[in-house]
Amino acid sequence: MRHALTLLALLPTLALAQNDANTPVNDRPNPYRTVEGWAKMPDGRTWGSTSAVAIDKDGMSVWVGERCGTNSCVGSNLDPILKFDSNGKLLLSFGKGLINWPHGMTVDHEGNVWVTDARDNRPPANAAAAAAPARIYGHQVLKFSPTGELLMRLGTDGGAREPGYFWQPNAVIVDAKSGNIFVAEGHASGADATARILKFDKSGKFLMAWGKKGTGPSEFDQPHALAIDSQGRLFVGDRGNDRIQIFSQDGKLLDTWFQFARASGIYIDKNDMMYVADSESGSIEPARKAWLRGIRIGNARTGEVTALIPDPDVDSRNTSAAEGVAVDSRGVIYGAEVGPRALKRYEKR
Repeated sequence: MRHALTLLALLPTLALAQNDANTPVNDRPNPYRTVEGWAKMPDGRTWGSTSAVAIDKDGMSVWVGERCGTNSCVGSNLDPILKFDSNGKLLLSFGKGLINWPHGMTVDHEGNVWVTDARDNRPPANAAAAAAPARIYGHQVLKFSPTGELLMRLGTDGGAREPGYFWQPNAVIVDAKSGNIFVAEGHASGADATARILKFDKSGKFLMAWGKKGTGPSEFDQPHALAIDSQGRLFVGDRGNDRIQIFSQDGKLLDTWFQFARASGIYIDKNDMMYVADSESGSIEPARKAWLRGIRIGNARTGEVTALIPDPDVDSRNTSAAEGVAVDSRGVIYGAEVGPRALKRYEKR
């Protein structure tokens, strides 16, 4: 018992030793095996890019936002929102003509599916004599019922910059106790880029926002992912700043962690196990060459990193590891990939 108590006392110290922006956390074991091709698309349909993945209220089924066989759903007649059972059988699809670029996804405590659409359907600026669509939409957050009925749309059709919203919304999370909705906004890194967190009540009423583009405390560069732990703390994947910032739900900065690397996706389960997808370190982001891409697994209470599923293609210049990450009730991990256009599955060996 004495040894166990000593180890528990050391855990905060061990976590602090890991929490160093300049020391790569690459040496953790990988207790998982990779399963590819487990989810079966309908005949004639191939996987497009995806960064949006979530687990159904049943704890087993998997929701994914897939970009219509390519990297955009603009002009497509395909449904971008897909639901698979745990064996990879397609159960349901919807969303055609409603979403341009599914980016982030969550399932709330009632089983509703929330999706961020991080682009609009305007013709590219360099498109010669392109006809404007009949309706401009996008840069919004959509709430669907478990059967695909559109229940709520947050944001202005086609997007809006501050003081309006949204412009490039990356992620959405819903607090199970209050029903409050949090949205991370800003997918660019320019000096004038949007970079903030917005809070809404369960009816969609705007409550507050915090943050701006920058590198200081409570500032962001591409706030790319959101998660809430058992204490109600809000974890923000501040990807462009290579860190996770942890806040109260009223925007008070509580802590900053570097040991989970360049977070593109975050998932925290009911036991406060945390899964963080880093899709851009290593060969993709030169300043992060010393850090391996992959999924880091650890403890949301202590900050300790205990495992790493590394990207098998460490030399790729394409975004190759998972951006989105979700974990079912059995501990099976799902990684949504933009570059390889895949939804991989990771099971304990």
